[in-house]
Amino acid sequence: MPQWLGPGELLIIALLILLLFGFKKLPDAARSLGKSARVFKSEVNEMKEEDRAREEAKKARESGTITSAGTPVRDDVTHRQGDALIDETKPRTDNTSGPLV
Repeated sequence: MPQWLGPGELLIIALLILLLFGFKKLPDAARSLGKSARVFKSEVNEMKEEDRAREEAKKARESGTITSAGTPVRDDVTHRQGDALIDETKPRTDNTSGPLV
């Protein structure tokens, strides 16, 4: 914690937050913040799992073995994920947050 931020300053900040948001909205804001943190954590874990699976498949493809899912590695890089076919030779287009091209 910074040295310039002592107990008195923290108390003033807490009072300002209470005055700005009010006592009724503060629990809702904290609940929303917690939910957002959980969603973010699950997305990060999902991305880590996808990266791990992709690395495992890459190593298995290079060695010509069977993946941990029990399926033999194919020569092409198109595979199924859920109901969608994924071709990893093409860039992903599921990110709609960027500018339209």
